[in-house]
Amino acid sequence: MWILLASILLAIVALSGGIALYTYVRYRSARFVKCPDNHRIEAVTINAGDAALSAAIGNPHLRLAECTRWPEMKDCGQECVRQVEYAPEDCLVRNVVANWYRDKRCAVCGHTFGVIHWHDHAPALVNGQGQTVQWKDVPLARLIAYLETHEAICWDCHIVQTFRRDHPELVTYRKER
Repeated sequence: MWILLASILLAIVALSGGIALYTYVRYRSARFVKCPDNHRIEAVTINAGDAALSAAIGNPHLRLAECTRWPEMKDCGQECVRQVEYAPEDCLVRNVVANWYRDKRCAVCGHTFGVIHWHDHAPALVNGQGQTVQWKDVPLARLIAYLETHEAICWDCHIVQTFRRDHPELVTYRKER
């Protein structure tokens, strides 16, 4: 009898833990939402820990952990959370950036961006003066503005441009043939 009861309890704990882990992983990343108050795109982060704990005992309760409008608007009603509930994958920053790169070509070499490999050779951005920055190094509050004012650049060209900028004494410029 005790073994059966312990097995059932262990199964419930394992199931709840699995649900909590899945929920935590699903909601841990930053997202872009349209603020219901000012109708602008803002970056938010969901409190993934609270969402995971509440999901383990029922439905996940989503609350913001961070917002680019805070601390001024910290006491808002957080109506933007509904956008995350209805389309959690569509508003992920990583997916928004991937969609932005999808139809672009590298501003330097013309390479077409295919599937983005975020862990290896992620693309970057370049401004009109040739200065490059990796999109992940741009503050979330400014990322949408960067996507509007910068062009896409592939990893290889980003590395070359960065090297040229940081070590001009090691670069020899030759005439094109």
